[in-house]
Amino acid sequence: MATVQERIDLMNEKREHIMQGGGAKRVEKQHAKGKLTARERIDLLFDEGTFVELDQFVKHRCTNFGQEKKDLPAEGVVTGYGTVDGRLVYAFAQDFTVEGGSLGEMHAKKIWKVQDLAMKMGAPIIGINDSGGARIQEAVDALGGYGGIFLRNTMASGVIPQISVIMGPCAGGAVYSPALTDFIYMVKNTSQMFITGPAVIKSVTAEEVSAEQLGGAMTHNSTSGVAHFAAENEQDCIEQIRYLLSFLPSNNMDDAPEVNTGDDPSRMDESLNTVVPDNPNMPYDMKDVIRSLVDNGEFYESQPYYAQNIITCFAHFDGRSVGIIANQPNNMAGCLDINASDKSSRFIRFCDAFNIPIVNLVDVPGFLPGTDQEYGGIIRHGAKMLYAYSEASVPKITVITRKAYGGSYLAMCSRELGADQVIAWPTAEIAVMGPAGAANIIFRRDPDVKEKTQQYVDEFATPYKAAERGIVDMVIEPCETRPRIITALNMLSSKREDRPAKKHGNVPL
Repeated sequence: MATVQERIDLMNEKREHIMQGGGAKRVEKQHAKGKLTARERIDLLFDEGTFVELDQFVKHRCTNFGQEKKDLPAEGVVTGYGTVDGRLVYAFAQDFTVEGGSLGEMHAKKIWKVQDLAMKMGAPIIGINDSGGARIQEAVDALGGYGGIFLRNTMASGVIPQISVIMGPCAGGAVYSPALTDFIYMVKNTSQMFITGPAVIKSVTAEEVSAEQLGGAMTHNSTSGVAHFAAENEQDCIEQIRYLLSFLPSNNMDDAPEVNTGDDPSRMDESLNTVVPDNPNMPYDMKDVIRSLVDNGEFYESQPYYAQNIITCFAHFDGRSVGIIANQPNNMAGCLDINASDKSSRFIRFCDAFNIPIVNLVDVPGFLPGTDQEYGGIIRHGAKMLYAYSEASVPKITVITRKAYGGSYLAMCSRELGADQVIAWPTAEIAVMGPAGAANIIFRRDPDVKEKTQQYVDEFATPYKAAERGIVDMVIEPCETRPRIITALNMLSSKREDRPAKKHGNVPL
């Protein structure tokens, strides 16, 4: 009978074998592609020495097609928990060096376990995807594995932050788990996502397309809008994930951590008084405004390459985490279109789910006109923004810098859609439509059309009509905006707002 020491030695041997993954040759191949191994990624993500691995000794039980002869260390996925900046986080990382990271029954069950634990503990979960897809030899067991992951993604939605990281291939049904999570990271040149690969597309539609063109990082960050962040390499990607987590609470019952940024909450910035051009049709960069307002000029933009006519980002105001949604006048004049509506609606709902106040910076001339937009369903997509803002019960502060016309003004969180505080700059123009266009309709038969149009513009291309009705709470000098927002956030910190009891609403998807 083996001694205690022999049993310990056997355990250490087994563990050492598992730690090697698919072996030195496959690890070398992974590195040659500019990719790290699953365990190297985990080590970078977590605070040093804090990661605890679960289910290290799990094995598959497939006996089809000679699978019973295969030794697949850790079942091709590393799972466990640790801390990131001292806070509990769960993670799984698929190991491409073991059977191409393919997902079988026990591989999936390892992922299910950390998903369930993350929900019970109220902690974020990060999924690192690097897989050839379903393990075909395991057939419906593999499919069932994906189904269980999707169900848990959906149950966790709005309860704990879920972050997906694509660090290799992610194809077929596997793409739907990331799509159900809150944020997707991709690495330039080494990660791809697609439902059907280039070979199948060629055989079915005769289209020729490379994997990178079809589903690479920049395709999904700029064209499809499926991904939210693009990284230069895997180390950059993991640094970005850690940065994102610094803005987020651990779960929907917590608030995001407050940080001491060292930036004076009463700081004013005179440059804001000249940021809006004298000519109302001239563009300017709304990111300059954001930098002036937020702590230390730092913000983290989500989907920076997609629907660039609107900006969605996280920042701090006096150390408090805030989501910012801002029209971008130097892109499509800041018009709202289908993609901008989708991008901002999803961001609003994320912030609301996780108790992150929303600051809206408004300079919007309207919804983008045209047959493409109407046929594409701009009415339905624009309604998502109206729905998301109306539904959101977190503090909502709206700052109107210049144009705020018609339905697009409402869609950027007007007082009537539930804004708790509406602030306008003297350059604000709050109206049913552009004042010159409105005057041309009202006075089109008047012989003094030119003179009356100018009078109308002078009277209505201002924030004062709205202020007279109490629709705007205050008109301020632009340089005062930062302290005014911070005061409003402090005032709103105890906000409580109930909604009618219901199973769920029917968002206009």
